[in-house]
Amino acid sequence: MPQWAEYSTGERIKILRGERTQDELAHLAGLSPVRVRRAEQDVQLTLPTLLALSDALSADVSVILGQQAPRRGLGHEDRQMLRRLSHTVHDTAAGILQQDDEAPTVAELRAAVDRCWDLYWDGRYAEAGAVAAPLVRSAAARLHDQPDGARAGAHGLLADAYRVAAYVSNLLGQRDLAYTAIGHARSESAAAADDLRQALVDSGRAWIYLRDARLPDALRLAEKAAADIEPRFSRATVEQLTVYGSHVNFAAVVASRMGDKERSADLLSQSHAAGARMGGEHRAHGTLFGPVSATTQAVGINVALGKAGQALDLAGSVTPDDEAELSQAAQRRYALDRAMAQADTRRWDDALDTLEEALTASPEWARHQALPQVIVDKVGRASTARLRRVSTLIGARETAPTGFATATSRTAL
Repeated sequence: MPQWAEYSTGERIKILRGERTQDELAHLAGLSPVRVRRAEQDVQLTLPTLLALSDALSADVSVILGQQAPRRGLGHEDRQMLRRLSHTVHDTAAGILQQDDEAPTVAELRAAVDRCWDLYWDGRYAEAGAVAAPLVRSAAARLHDQPDGARAGAHGLLADAYRVAAYVSNLLGQRDLAYTAIGHARSESAAAADDLRQALVDSGRAWIYLRDARLPDALRLAEKAAADIEPRFSRATVEQLTVYGSHVNFAAVVASRMGDKERSADLLSQSHAAGARMGGEHRAHGTLFGPVSATTQAVGINVALGKAGQALDLAGSVTPDDEAELSQAAQRRYALDRAMAQADTRRWDDALDTLEEALTASPEWARHQALPQVIVDKVGRASTARLRRVSTLIGARETAPTGFATATSRTAL
C-alpha cells in the first residue's frame, strides 16, 4: 500500500470521496461535476476549488495535498462533527455566541454533561462529539447570563463541557483541538476555584501528552493530579475514591509505557487499595473506577511491561459478572489487552477469537482503535479463516501493512 503522500492529489480526493459519486461531491462543494472530474484527473486545482473540496470533504487542505495523512477510522460524518466542534470551542473561548444560543438551567446542563460522558464511555465517540458542540455553546450561554457573584458553578460546567470536547478530539486524533479544549477547561476550572475539577483537567492533559508521545510530561502531570486530590481513606467518600483511583490508575499506565516497572507497581498498589475501599464500580465527574477497573487496567499494564503470562493470570481472576460492571468501552479495551497477551504467548487462535468478539460487539468503537491491527500483525501470516474474518473487520490486510493505515499507538482511554 502506498504512503498517503505517494498518491496523486486526484487519487487522494477520490479516496476521501469514498462511496459518494462525483456528482454528489460536486453538489456538496458547489462545483460543477466537470470540475470535480478534472480534479480527480489531476488537472491543476485553483485555490477556490481546493477550498471548496476541503469544506465538502471535511478534510484539511494539507490532507488533500498529501502533506499529512487522514486519521484512520474517520469518515465524512466524523470529520464534519470535528469541524463543528472546533468552531464551537474556538468561538466560545473568544466570547462569540450565536444569537439563538439558549441558556439552559444548571440542572439541565449537568444532565447534558452526564449524557456526553455516558456516550463516551459506551464507545460512541462521534455521537459524544456531536452532543458536546451544543453543550459547549449552552454552557457558555449559561455563564454569560449568570449574575456577578454567582458564576462559579457556571464556570465549572463550562470546564466540564470543554473537557468532554478535549477527550473526544484526543481519541479521534485531533491533537491541536484537544490541546485547545483542555486549555480552556483549565481556565474555566480555575475560575470556578474547584480543586477537584482542576485535577480532572490536569489528568486529561496528561492523557493528551501520552497520546502525543510526551511520556515524561504525562507521568509528571498524572502523578501531580493524583497527589493533589489524594483523600484520607478513613473518611473518603466514594466520589473522592472514584476520581483519585482513576487518576492513580492512569499514572500507572503512563509509567508502564515508560517501562518503569517499580513505579508502575507502586501506583498499581495505590490503585488496588482505593478500589478495595470502594467495593464496586462507580462513576463520578466523567471518570469510572472500582476494584474491577483496577484489575483490568493492571492486565494492560502487565502487557505493556512484557509480562504477558502475568497479565493472563490476572485476567483469569476477572469473572463475567465482574466485566459486566465495566463500561462498554472499558470491556472492549480489556478484551484487546487480553488478546494482545494471548498473541504475545503465541496463543494465536485464542487471540483472534477474543479480538473478533470485541470487534463484532462494538464496531463503532473498533473503528478508532489501533491495537487490533497490532495484534493481527503479531499473529502474522497464519492462513486461517479466523484471521481473514478479523482482518476484514478492521479493514486491514492479513499481513503487516506499510502504508498510512499502519497502527502506531495502542493507547486508548
